[in-house]
Amino acid sequence: MKCPFCGHEEDKVVDSRASKEGRAVRRRRECLKCEERFTTYEYVETAPLTVVKNDQRREPFDRQKLMSGIEVACKKRPISRKQVEGVVDRISDQIEKLSKVEIPSGEIGQMVMSELYQLDEVAYIRFASVYRKFKDRDEFISEVKEMDTRDIPAPKR
Repeated sequence: MKCPFCGHEEDKVVDSRASKEGRAVRRRRECLKCEERFTTYEYVETAPLTVVKNDQRREPFDRQKLMSGIEVACKKRPISRKQVEGVVDRISDQIEKLSKVEIPSGEIGQMVMSELYQLDEVAYIRFASVYRKFKDRDEFISEVKEMDTRDIPAPKR
């Protein structure tokens, strides 16, 4: 494991325990060169899941990419890292339960929108503006007004 601080490739495991409801192992590691500590997570490797993009390109599902997109929407909002991880965990669980080999990116987007709608309205609007590709302020205003008329966004088909 490469140290995120100095890049050295040797470390020792200081602590190891089950995490994320038993679906991961959390390890605290210490770099043998700079002695900084960092955390890693290990997950059971399942059959690879492919995300089918809108233009029909296919790419492997990337949990970190999902996390990054949600973090961008939640930036400078009163949302903790733990809450973001919870959203990612719930979406990953939903995807896993579908037992699919391929999943449309739009389906994942709807899952994210549903979670963010319940978590934080501003984060939801930020994500929706990118996901739905608002072309002008009228589409943006329409989405905000529509929020008052529903509890959870319905999946778009």
